[in-house]
Amino acid sequence: MLKKKIYQFININSSFQKLIYTLIILNVISLILASYKEIYIKYELFFDYFEIFSVSVFTIEYILRFWTADLDYENGTSFSKRLKFSTSSFGLIDLFAILPFYLPLIFPFDLRILRILRLFRLLRIFKLGRLSKSLQTITSVLKETKSELSITLFVAFILMILSSTLMFFVENEAQPDKFENIGQSLWWSVATLTTVGYGDIYPITGLGKFLSSIIALIGIGFVALPTGIISSAFIKKMQQEKEQNKEHICPNCGTKF
Repeated sequence: MLKKKIYQFININSSFQKLIYTLIILNVISLILASYKEIYIKYELFFDYFEIFSVSVFTIEYILRFWTADLDYENGTSFSKRLKFSTSSFGLIDLFAILPFYLPLIFPFDLRILRILRLFRLLRIFKLGRLSKSLQTITSVLKETKSELSITLFVAFILMILSSTLMFFVENEAQPDKFENIGQSLWWSVATLTTVGYGDIYPITGLGKFLSSIIALIGIGFVALPTGIISSAFIKKMQQEKEQNKEHICPNCGTKF
């Protein structure tokens, strides 16, 4: 069956996957090099031809994946299966990887919008998630720790709102230009809780410095908590994969299984 052969070719064939993998990496490199005006002006024709070639390959890949999508799912009609593919994360990434090339050909855009559309070409790097086992493992870990991370993010949001509000009332009178509103205080709160500390906004009053010290200490735990959650889940996932791939030997007959 032709459809099944094509499905196996785009999903299993290592040569095709290496081609797509290489093309994605080259697209990212091309996007970086094109940001240098002197390089882009000198090799503009090369960048244009490479973009056309890349989009052509990615378009053919998307069409083939859309056509063979009904082999990916067990239940549903051909239309519903293809709809599932189109609205899936990988389906949307594949679509957004080629869409910026075709939109200017259909709709007239000014140069500012065109620059934004070119930026979306960077989304092609997420296509690696379909091919890279490492990225698939990371995605799986993030899904498994979704509830724990949601709790930590919610707590972090509350801490940022509380600290920015407190600092606004403490520092507003002393620094009306720096802590003009809670929105500006929120920027200070983010920089402090994440321990980045840009230094563009900082407290000058005694009470403000005291609160800032406490918030900075809380920030150390705030950063470490989600990192610890992800790290422990990642180690657990790697151990599970090693156990699954580990060869077991029968103690009686010595057969590997």
